[in-house]
Amino acid sequence: MIDVKRAITLMASHSVDFVVIGGVALSLYSSAYVTYDIDFCFSRHRDNLRRISEALAPFNPRLRGFPKDLPFIWDEGSLSHGSVFTLETDIGEIDLLTEVTGLGVYADVLNESVTFDLFGFVVNVLSIDGLIRAKNASGREKDIPGLRILEAIREASLDEEDEY
Repeated sequence: MIDVKRAITLMASHSVDFVVIGGVALSLYSSAYVTYDIDFCFSRHRDNLRRISEALAPFNPRLRGFPKDLPFIWDEGSLSHGSVFTLETDIGEIDLLTEVTGLGVYADVLNESVTFDLFGFVVNVLSIDGLIRAKNASGREKDIPGLRILEAIREASLDEEDEY
């Protein structure tokens, strides 16, 4: 299970440019949704890659699903050579993505985000509409329950707006 507070505060305290996406974003809108990892969309700017590397290095990031004895160098160079990293760390599973299906690269995802005050930091979180677009575009069976929750939340918020 991911230590969500630790993951977010690490990234935010290192001034990483990121947006919380996926299950944790969904759970911020609906406490009924449980997730076991955290997904971040991040900027590929060189300084940002360094900050990500420094933030996570003390927690022994390694590629999820690969043999433990497989050599893996965690640094900004490694981050610059990939666009998706599914990691196991000492604080749980963390997925790092440079783009989100249905939305685009970090700048596009950032434009689809809203801010939340989380653990003493202002954090960018993918909007409900952004989550719906991303989950629809992914076409994954496992996203259907979350998609239904998001659509119900969106519909309820539209109904509230109509009342005013």
